Amino acid sequence: MKAKINKNACIGCGSCAAICPEVFEIDDEGIAKVTVESINENQLNDATEASENCPTSAIEIEK
Repeated sequence: MKAKINKNACIGCGSCAAICPEVFEIDDEGIAKVTVESINENQLNDATEASENCPTSAIEIEK
């Protein structure tokens, strides 16, 4: 599974990084980025929660 961020939609609120710091962080430009190649089983629930809580729906989890 992979996470993707739509950089044009991201407002850099940081909720994804707060919910799932193992997968997301805010870069130097203030935009979220994915820090792992693929999401493992242990990270899936938190990554999905981060996606669902993104205020601009900028995160997509591909299964």
